[in-house]
Amino acid sequence: MAELKFEDLLGTGAHFGHVTRKWNPKFAPYILMEKNGVHIIDLEQTLKAIDTASKFLNKVVSKNGEVLFVGTKKQARDIVQQEADRCGMFYIVERWLGGTLTNFTTIKKSIKRLKMLEKEGSNLYDNLTKKETQMLNRERVKLSDQHRGIKDMRRLPEAVILVDAQYEEIAIQEATRLEIPVIAIVDSNTDPTKVDYPIPANDDSIRSIQLILSSLADAINETRGGVPEEKVTEPVVKADKVEEEVPVVKEIQADTPEETVVAEEVSDEEATDTDASGEEE
Repeated sequence: MAELKFEDLLGTGAHFGHVTRKWNPKFAPYILMEKNGVHIIDLEQTLKAIDTASKFLNKVVSKNGEVLFVGTKKQARDIVQQEADRCGMFYIVERWLGGTLTNFTTIKKSIKRLKMLEKEGSNLYDNLTKKETQMLNRERVKLSDQHRGIKDMRRLPEAVILVDAQYEEIAIQEATRLEIPVIAIVDSNTDPTKVDYPIPANDDSIRSIQLILSSLADAINETRGGVPEEKVTEPVVKADKVEEEVPVVKEIQADTPEETVVAEEVSDEEATDTDASGEEE
């Protein structure tokens, strides 16, 4: 895992907090200064917080623990899904459903229903009218969007990583009730004491979110001994296909001019023979 540096965070704008009138007084220990009406976050403490969170994740993953990434705000969705997939963990990027953790038994029933609807060759669609089939398809699409990142999660996670502790208030409340440790990116408008491992940083900057989550995902992969196998095999297969198909294309391209030349030579010989026969007559 590449060591995260102060300059890396500075370049992503992770030090910019909210305007001073929107700050949370409990965030004061993480504020370095105020400039042009905006609070500047102390990035030295951000680096320490990322390091502490990474060490905690190492302990969780070394005991075969599972981690849930959460980021339902627009600018965080793609990044959360990408980094969770990269380290082989679960994620939620759509609307947080109340009871996802505290009522996980019901969520598992909903996931079971989704798998039944997605099962190929199921007799569920037999002897149904067109309208009933459309209703089941709508239900399948809805459940697929809601549970796509946790479809294979069979038990509660041992840790939760989320973007913007202010935005994901319900998720934090459920995790706290179940005593599940929470790692969260917190901005200057958020109370950092409500999460176990707060990471003070700009939670609205896409580059800042990308850098921090990438660092945490790297910590998980390092503990697991590298990227999951399913993430490696896919590009290798694509590369093999390219190597097999390219020579065929080249042969076809190379043969085409030769056939044209041969055809022209034959037509010239036929024309010569015709002229010669005409002269002899």
